[in-house]
Amino acid sequence: MTIKEAQQQVDQWIQEYGVRYFSELTNMAVLTEEVGELARVIARQYGDQSFKAGEQPNLGEEMADVLWVLICLANQTGIDLTEELKKSFEKKTKRDKTRHLNNEKLK
Repeated sequence: MTIKEAQQQVDQWIQEYGVRYFSELTNMAVLTEEVGELARVIARQYGDQSFKAGEQPNLGEEMADVLWVLICLANQTGIDLTEELKKSFEKKTKRDKTRHLNNEKLK
């Protein structure tokens, strides 16, 4: 699935099952909540915390939840994530093409 297809499928799902998009402000709050849930799983799986009884390591699910809400925000604000990701690659390549290669901390 391409990013464009993901944006289209999320939009189709919202129209069919979600009735409408939540407001942009609500979706920003939901995105923050989902990033917190992702952080919790990472802290338990890779950090010093342990899973509580009954908790499952669901890293992929939490990442997908973050992506879902981000796509919702992109759709409702008219952002083409494919184009923006291309621009991000160009910006990072221009800015950082030797920065990380020359970083002694990464060697």
